[in-house]
Amino acid sequence: MSSTPLTLNLIEGSVSFSFSPQAARELKTATDKLMERLKAVAAKPTPGGGKVTPQPPLEYRYTGEVFLEIFCNPNIWPTPFAAKILLTVRNVNIRLTTEAELTRIIEDINQYLEQVG
Repeated sequence: MSSTPLTLNLIEGSVSFSFSPQAARELKTATDKLMERLKAVAAKPTPGGGKVTPQPPLEYRYTGEVFLEIFCNPNIWPTPFAAKILLTVRNVNIRLTTEAELTRIIEDINQYLEQVG
């Protein structure tokens, strides 16, 4: 495990926990794909141009010293910058479930990856 904790900034407050660089890279890949889905939803066709294809949600799970789960349905957000995720962090002693801004979480992951090299 990395000695550098991952800190995710929430709408109010933050949460830090032990997270591996490999898991952070996997989470970055998952959030990058989610951003593409959100952009596809935001690029709605012109009226009468056809139906928008629903995009699959992000359902990310990580199990290590903590269990991390991130969920986001890209079909309900008008733009990638408005999107929020449902975040759950838990271990044997505590469970935190809250919403977080997707763009802020992406920034936090990128900052973590820069720190761990």
